[in-house]
Amino acid sequence: MDCTLSLNGDPNIGVFARDFEDVAFVPIDSPDEFRTKIEEVLDVETVPTFIQGSSVIGLLLTGNSRGFVVSGLIHNSELELLQEYGEVLLLGKEMNAAGNVILTNDSFAIVHPNMSSEMCRMIGEFLKVEIIPMSFGSVGTVGMVGACTNTGVLLSARSSPDELDHLENSLPAVGVSIGTGSVNMGSGLIGTGLLVNSKGYLAGNATTGFELGRIEDVFGFL
Repeated sequence: MDCTLSLNGDPNIGVFARDFEDVAFVPIDSPDEFRTKIEEVLDVETVPTFIQGSSVIGLLLTGNSRGFVVSGLIHNSELELLQEYGEVLLLGKEMNAAGNVILTNDSFAIVHPNMSSEMCRMIGEFLKVEIIPMSFGSVGTVGMVGACTNTGVLLSARSSPDELDHLENSLPAVGVSIGTGSVNMGSGLIGTGLLVNSKGYLAGNATTGFELGRIEDVFGFL
């Protein structure tokens, strides 16, 4: 099966959608074929919505099996829809683009290195994860330079050896594969071009065969 996708010709699918194990949130105006492919490849229900009235859902929403973390500027109707699928934590004005500044699975959350200790505590307690403040390739928007599941973490190839060593030594879980790569013909913004869960993945349609191979290797789809 072809594991690449675009949204109206834009390969940055991770900007516009956010997937979890059983559900993916996609823009209200996304075409049927976009929703259908996500449903088939990732084995999820797709839920059309906006966040803050915007289609950039992937930048504003993240979470794990215990709940969703989202911008506190979300509209009431959007919040009520999220709450139909799980518990929701609203971020305040500081770093409220949750999908940008948090990279999480069920064991840990890597967060922007400048995130306040209070926000780190709040996120850690809500998601029941260990918090790891970090940057990769000197980029603090970790949700955009990486993607992760409970078994793998794929980070920008621009990540330094010291950063990768620090992450490996900080992870609370064993058996998590850490690798580097790119999407969409060399972009280090992994999270902008990749949707992945334990059942499959979709990369932006500009992603090369070599890049797809790295994704499959790190997340165990080979």
